[in-house]
Amino acid sequence: MAICYSSELDKVFHALGDGSRRLILATLAKNSRCTASELVDLFDVAQPTISKHLKVLEAARLVHRTVEGRRHYFSLNAAGLGQVDDWLARHRSLWNNSLDRLECYLFSEAGSEHSGDD
Repeated sequence: MAICYSSELDKVFHALGDGSRRLILATLAKNSRCTASELVDLFDVAQPTISKHLKVLEAARLVHRTVEGRRHYFSLNAAGLGQVDDWLARHRSLWNNSLDRLECYLFSEAGSEHSGDD
């Protein structure tokens, strides 16, 4: 099975690689939607820093922005994690198969050592 790479997937992993962005996603999952100002209150940072994090999350399609008048609301786009789930499933399968083969090999070697002791 070939390992596939995609620039969209790279964006998602980049976005998930930062603890502040993961906290933003967890907050959006809990609260349904928040303004950027509400998210700033979670951190001890300036508004532009949160705006940069939100832009990374938007580029990765993990959050969705809705503009109502002058307010920008952000909500979680859980479908954006679908690519990660697919990638993990492929790699989980690859590793499980490899580990299963290793286990069979180790048990066959252990069995052959015991049969030679008689």
